[in-house]
Amino acid sequence: MSAFWESISLAEMDAAQWEALCDGCGKCCLHKLEDEDSGEVYVCNVACRLMDIGTCRCQDYKNRKKHVPDCTVLSFEHIAEFHWLPETCAYRLLAENKPLFKWHPLVSGDASTVHSAGISVQGRVVAETDADDLHQHITDWVL
Repeated sequence: MSAFWESISLAEMDAAQWEALCDGCGKCCLHKLEDEDSGEVYVCNVACRLMDIGTCRCQDYKNRKKHVPDCTVLSFEHIAEFHWLPETCAYRLLAENKPLFKWHPLVSGDASTVHSAGISVQGRVVAETDADDLHQHITDWVL
């Protein structure tokens, strides 16, 4: 029997399946700056104030929009916008009809493989409270 992400589309997934796609890399929870003229988006190595930078997980996922109104919530309705997600992101990969990587927790069966494979932001970001000028934190290793 094939895995659920291989047998149904993103649109057919229930909430639990959708959430299970998240590998816990933390990349979508980093601050981003957009050039007002060109529209180009720059990623910073600064984590959202709700991110536990040790685990790369949100400390209040259920209520995150209440605390961070501009928090990104991924949904199938916005699939056309997934191009900004990292090339390793399961949502983007499946939207582009590509397979998940071997290190993805759904494939490996181990939530820590995203960290041991060097895919997550673990050990490479600073907390929002420790960053002053976001422009000084622009990085290109994320995407």
